[in-house]
Amino acid sequence: MARIQTILIADPDPDFLDWTTHQLSSSSTRIITTSDSEEAYRLFMREKPDVLMAETHLSPIGGMELMARIRQRDSNAVVVLTSAFGTTQAVIESMRLGAFDFVRKETLPFNLRAVIDAALKAQAEMKAATSAKPQLTVEEHQDSLVGKSEAMAQVFKMVGRVSLSDAPVMITGESGSGKELVARAVHTYSQRNGKSFVAINCAAIPEQLLESELFGHEKGSFTGAVTQRVGRFEQSNGGTLFLDEIGDMPIQLQSKILRVLQDGEFTRVGGTATLKSDVRIVAATNKNLEQEVAEKKFREDLFYRLNVVRIHLPPLRQRLEDIRLLAEYFLQRVAIRLHLPKLKISEDAMKILEGYSWPGNVRELENTIQRACVLCTSDVLLPKDIPLGVGISGESPQTSNPSLAGVVTKEMAIDALFKVAEADPSLQLLPWLEREFTLHSMRTTNGNQVRSAKLLGITRATLRKRLEIFGITRELNIS
Repeated sequence: MARIQTILIADPDPDFLDWTTHQLSSSSTRIITTSDSEEAYRLFMREKPDVLMAETHLSPIGGMELMARIRQRDSNAVVVLTSAFGTTQAVIESMRLGAFDFVRKETLPFNLRAVIDAALKAQAEMKAATSAKPQLTVEEHQDSLVGKSEAMAQVFKMVGRVSLSDAPVMITGESGSGKELVARAVHTYSQRNGKSFVAINCAAIPEQLLESELFGHEKGSFTGAVTQRVGRFEQSNGGTLFLDEIGDMPIQLQSKILRVLQDGEFTRVGGTATLKSDVRIVAATNKNLEQEVAEKKFREDLFYRLNVVRIHLPPLRQRLEDIRLLAEYFLQRVAIRLHLPKLKISEDAMKILEGYSWPGNVRELENTIQRACVLCTSDVLLPKDIPLGVGISGESPQTSNPSLAGVVTKEMAIDALFKVAEADPSLQLLPWLEREFTLHSMRTTNGNQVRSAKLLGITRATLRKRLEIFGITRELNIS
């Protein structure tokens, strides 16, 4: 038997209370009404309704103050504020205080049911999420190298094997996939874990400064060198030096790196003394170094020196089963860092994360969780809190269609289509695609057959046959 859901409505207008009661009443819904905000507070504490809908101009205290008092006692309370005079300041302030939604009364005849249904669904998601136990804790994964997929299992195995030696390691993978985390794990599980782990991004430092960063410089060796500087090779002596984005290192500097790998020797910029450093090199790149070598952009001898052991880190879209674990991990880590309550994520929000292609990989997922924690109005992240595809500009596509958020490649689109076909065995993919593409092209061109045929790359005669076969002419009421 379905649980009865309770809605508490607080409004000074008795006619409005009668109307909303009539609109929302059902066999599965219990409606409680009041025109007094103090009584509304008492009713909420006693009845624990699923949703409170309150007018901002209540008395003796306003709807916003009522919501603030309630959310001090219950941070997951779902409150919808209404007003006939919804100013910009009122909307902003209500969302700042944690309102689920702010609705102008003039729109309620059209969207009352939709707003309340969304609020009830959010409450149900929060209750389900708060009763679920996380699959891991931050304490279990201090290094944040998280995953249960077969692809990540192979990475873990390689990390374990290379930890027994001092051989150079090359880590490959797309940007944001977590290459530095793998490099840190290689160091942590090696015999050098008591020494320094030093990382440098070869692509982030101007060419004229990179040599000084790596090898150091002597006082007066160039303009601005007012003191002697110790470089990264000296800093990491006895430990591990991580050369991130090694494929972007200037080719003139690559020969000096090669010498350190061969002899363990180098000199500071502007110096004459030969220095030694016992360093294990772990390099990473998102480039195809074999191609870079073929194009003379990367030294072949350095490539073979670095590529003794290779660990490839697959993109997040190829290990979707890791998304849940990673999301829970990042959620807990953000909550600890920002001194937030123990946050959880609803199942519907998790489905959105698992259905997204993650062009920015693990880094994008972490940033998405951080933004969601800032945007959420309860202890549970809901679908409305997930800002997928937000770039540097801060603009975001609609999250209701995560497959379109961010950068979508042809390969990603094909993968998504095949997932649709796998989920629906009755779907005949090619005929369905042919019909949908034809229908969409006609809608896009407002029924212009010449433009539609050109868009599809077919003749107008072929287009007309498709329109007739699929009944699109009748559906669009065109001729």
